[in-house]
Amino acid sequence: MYKKQYILMNYDEGKQAIFLNFDASKNQPTMIIRQANITDSASIVEFQLAMALETEQLQLHEPTVVKGVAAVFADPSKGIYYVAETDGRVVGSLLTTFEWSDWRNGTVLWIQSVYVRPEFRKKSIFSRLYKHIQEKVANNANLRGIRLYADKTNTSAHGVYEHLGMTAEHYQMYEWMKE
Repeated sequence: MYKKQYILMNYDEGKQAIFLNFDASKNQPTMIIRQANITDSASIVEFQLAMALETEQLQLHEPTVVKGVAAVFADPSKGIYYVAETDGRVVGSLLTTFEWSDWRNGTVLWIQSVYVRPEFRKKSIFSRLYKHIQEKVANNANLRGIRLYADKTNTSAHGVYEHLGMTAEHYQMYEWMKE
C-alpha cells in the first residue's frame, strides 16, 4: 500500500534544521538534523574509526580520536559537528571547520569527517546534513561557501557531491603529515 510522505524543514529557536519526514499514516517525525553536543561524542568517535577503516584501511588509535573529538567540543574555533538523528539514534554526522578567505573577505566552511551508518546509506542522510550547512552559509553574510575533500577512489561519494551541485573545480589537494 502506498503511503504519502511529506518532508518539511523547520528551524527551532537555536537555528538547527529539523527535517521532519512524516509518514501520513503514523504522523511521526523520523529525522532531526542538529548541531552535535558532547553526549554525541561516542557516536562520532565510532564513526571516525569506522570511516578510516572503510575508506583508507586505517586502524586509528581510539584514544587519540576520543581526544580529537573532545577537543572540538572544548574549543568551537576548531569546528562544529552536526548529526542526523532518527528515533533517538545518531545515524550520521559531519564536521565543519573554518578557512579564512582573503580573496572573499569571509569564511569558507570545510566539511570533514562525513559518516553515515551503513544501514542508513542511500536514504539522503548526507544530503540533509549538507542542505543544513548550505542553508547556514546562504543566510550568513560572513560565510562565503562550502568545500570538502574526498578520497580519489570514493567515486560513490563524488557522485553524491556532484548531485548536490558541488564541483571538483580547479583545485587539487596536497598534504604532508607528520608521522
